[in-house]
Amino acid sequence: MAVIICMLRGVNLGKRRMKMEALRALYESLGLRDVQTLVQSGNVVFRSEQKNLAALTKKIETAIEREFGFYSDVILRSAAELRDTLGRNPLAKRASTEPRSFLIWFLVSDPGEEIRKQVRAVKTEPEELRIDGREVYIYFPNGMARPKMKWAAIEKILAVRGTGRNWITVTKLLEMAEKLEAAR
Repeated sequence: MAVIICMLRGVNLGKRRMKMEALRALYESLGLRDVQTLVQSGNVVFRSEQKNLAALTKKIETAIEREFGFYSDVILRSAAELRDTLGRNPLAKRASTEPRSFLIWFLVSDPGEEIRKQVRAVKTEPEELRIDGREVYIYFPNGMARPKMKWAAIEKILAVRGTGRNWITVTKLLEMAEKLEAAR
């Protein structure tokens, strides 16, 4: 049974509210097992027999909309994919990266190489932006509160929705997934 990490876009903001215990119950009602959540922003780790992640994504999105009354993009990654994402960290060799200021933006789908080239051409200083596959790695050296980079312009180029998690959250999600894998 595969261990899957799920990240929801834009939950518990404004009127898009859900309690994590209700979210866990919803996932369990879909036949997902060993469901765990992390913080209140829609991070879920679970086991699934479903091999088709696109079909599982649609199933979860439909259930969330039915249960909570709003649509949320669902971004799924296997434990192996998340390990790979962390392993491709373009700032790994740098000693002075503050984990709270380092964000990974997980894209719903691969935007393609031409779009990645366009994103790489955008001036983002002092923030550092790297894109690789379905992930955008962003470092905010002055913190995330008031970035100079115009993220809306980058999202427009990407034309693919996604959701961001800081380095600390991503590593905790992987730890949770690896514990589930080890408990087989």
